[in-house]
Amino acid sequence: MRVDCCIAGGGPAGVMLGLLLARAGVEVIVLEKHADFLRDFRGDTVHPSTLEVMRELGLLEGFLARPHQELRQIAGEIAGRRIVIADFSHLPTVCKFIALMPQWHFLDFLVEHARTYPTFHLMMHAEVTDLLRDDDRVAGVVATTSDGPLEIRSQLVVGADGRHSIVRERARLAVENLGVPIDVLWMRLSRRPDDPSSTLGYLSDNHILVMLDRGDYWQCGFVIPKGAFDEIRARGMDAFRAQIAAIVPFMRDRVGELTEWDAVKLLTVLVDHLREWWRPGLLCIGDAAHAMSPVGGIGINLAIQDAVAAANRLSVPLRQGRMTLDDLRAVQRRREFPTRMTQRLQVFIHTRVLSRVLARTPTDLPLVVKLVERWPILRRIPARIVGVGFRPEHVASPIVKP
Repeated sequence: MRVDCCIAGGGPAGVMLGLLLARAGVEVIVLEKHADFLRDFRGDTVHPSTLEVMRELGLLEGFLARPHQELRQIAGEIAGRRIVIADFSHLPTVCKFIALMPQWHFLDFLVEHARTYPTFHLMMHAEVTDLLRDDDRVAGVVATTSDGPLEIRSQLVVGADGRHSIVRERARLAVENLGVPIDVLWMRLSRRPDDPSSTLGYLSDNHILVMLDRGDYWQCGFVIPKGAFDEIRARGMDAFRAQIAAIVPFMRDRVGELTEWDAVKLLTVLVDHLREWWRPGLLCIGDAAHAMSPVGGIGINLAIQDAVAAANRLSVPLRQGRMTLDDLRAVQRRREFPTRMTQRLQVFIHTRVLSRVLARTPTDLPLVVKLVERWPILRRIPARIVGVGFRPEHVASPIVKP
């Protein structure tokens, strides 16, 4: 098979890039190793920056017609006090909220619209296992599919296959790991109509619990010290359920839904980035280029911004068959600053806030929280960082009518 661009990974970065390139008349194929997008405990937060991209594509109204919840503030209960950390009402965007939607619905929506362009192709159950090379240039991929092995040759291979990227491994791209002192245990507990819905996080007695409203259930993230899961398991499920009930008392009558450890999924948190996102004929974006912490839920949205920036720069050269190494370097230069700034902020929160809360009972509020509580106007700063980011991207790639 020959295409202009072959994208490894059918997550938000890969599918959005595929949509944008096909919209610009580029022959593109997205390879997704799973048979569907249906996997739980993935990021489900679609931030105002991404909603702005959807508006620019003319897809916002249809997207928001799908079932979702809207988060207009980020609030936490810290040492028994409810404090609003971020208020999105002042953002310079059409949507001044985070949309909570299962990621598989988001991806299905993007694919549905991408398929209206004849140059878009999606192959499920197709896993990239190696790269093809012509001398020192990446010239395509080798994949395993349900129909057997497949070789795809292309002008450009894009690694959008996540934090454990096969593409970046085979390309021997150097990874810089920033270190993280936490992991997260994800689980689901049923939600009732009279449950409070505006509080996102609970910090109490050396514990941190994040709760995302998913309509009829809560997606819960229990923050733990790095590598502590085995110790927690050794103490037993009863002790774990008691911890959750102590943090969020209104969930006491539901923690019994956690009957076995298979219902608790460990997310090993990583924060890393590539020194170079590219090789001749290859580019990495999203988590393949920079794995993000779940802090702020901004990983999906940074990946979408990468896809928009890549399409803006590469769509015309790809369609005309004249893509250069400078084009690939330009994508990294465009996206490296917001990536590094976001990761530095996440590392600061890990070390100065989360790890300190986990180490001792928070008898006093962190300084940052005190400032936000005293001067509510400061809520606009975290709202801007989380909702829009350090360098929001806007769709500038052309549209070629079928």
